Amino acid sequence: MNPSADGWIKKLLKDVSKNETYLKLPLDAFYKQLKHSGYIYGSNVGVLFGVFDKGDWTDEELCKVNHVLVLYYMYRNHSTANNFVEQTIQFYKSIEDYKQSFIEGIFGKRKSGLLLESIIHKRIHIDDNVITKNFNYFITNALLFIDVLAFQKHLTGKTINENYFKQMELAVETIALTVFELKVNKSEYDKSLIKLFEVSLRYQPDNNKDYKDIIVTLIEPFEKLYALDIACMAAWSDKELDNKELEFLGAFSKDMHLPDDIVRTAIADINSFYVINKDRVALLNNKNMVQSFYDNSSKMVVKLINRNSKRLLRELKESKELMALLSKSTTKSLTPEEAKKVQKQLMDIIKSIPSLAIFMLPGGAILLPLFVKFIPKLLPSSFDENRIED
Repeated sequence: MNPSADGWIKKLLKDVSKNETYLKLPLDAFYKQLKHSGYIYGSNVGVLFGVFDKGDWTDEELCKVNHVLVLYYMYRNHSTANNFVEQTIQFYKSIEDYKQSFIEGIFGKRKSGLLLESIIHKRIHIDDNVITKNFNYFITNALLFIDVLAFQKHLTGKTINENYFKQMELAVETIALTVFELKVNKSEYDKSLIKLFEVSLRYQPDNNKDYKDIIVTLIEPFEKLYALDIACMAAWSDKELDNKELEFLGAFSKDMHLPDDIVRTAIADINSFYVINKDRVALLNNKNMVQSFYDNSSKMVVKLINRNSKRLLRELKESKELMALLSKSTTKSLTPEEAKKVQKQLMDIIKSIPSLAIFMLPGGAILLPLFVKFIPKLLPSSFDENRIED
């Protein structure tokens, strides 16, 4: 399944129908899994419930798949309607803000499956510029679960509009900022988390409300649990919670009438998630901008090469000189003249493969060295004696 190609939702639903185990989980176990996968925390590190092997999926593709899996779980457990795709489109259509900014101009122009794919893509997509995007630490959305909360209400027949989203985003933002204000010294984690919330917000609150005003708006069990997990995210720093933060979390849980064991579990869950995934969660990696760009670009180039491997190999075989230079590059450095030849001939090949058009965009040429680096993996075994077949 390719989450960036047309028809991926149809394929996802077909594959899920072969093994519906996760759809039978009780709600509490389901929510627990949302935290383990990183979906609740805005940092997807794996596919929900291990339904799929994530393979070479980007963080954004992983987020898209997880979001649809969560919506589908809610649909199967709260609706008697026959069509998930149509029901989900109806939900997003009911939100005026989506009509105006997220999916403007695409309704009525596509089949339902492709329409939902466009909606999901626009819902989580943050930056359309690939170069800028590679400098962006956070390409997943920390507030996607608000969609799920709203969808759950929609499925039970309640009227949902953008006011619910504004209210929930304001609650999350207020709770997070309240925790941040308790900290005398803000770590890089805190600064990164603030940035994550900033890129996740769809609405700018019309007025500032304080903590007491927000508490009364959190009524449903999942709303309370989600707010608590957001508070734990904001409080977590260097795997420690100071006394002020612990006191706040305790008071917060009492205000929401949550038992003490729920708070302890929430703290343990965020700590466990960050410790286990410290090398995979962007906001825990204090990388400089150049390193972040390189890492994100590498993932993108590897994905493009893997998904176009057959055609790339065919094109490469037709260029004997390029094949020879690439094979040479695996053992020694190319001369400036040879490097120019490689760049020129690679650009000719790239022009023939539409999905590699990203390299033709302004600034795309700076990704070519990465492209050259990973191309030798496609060369025949005669050029790469140490290659081990998967």
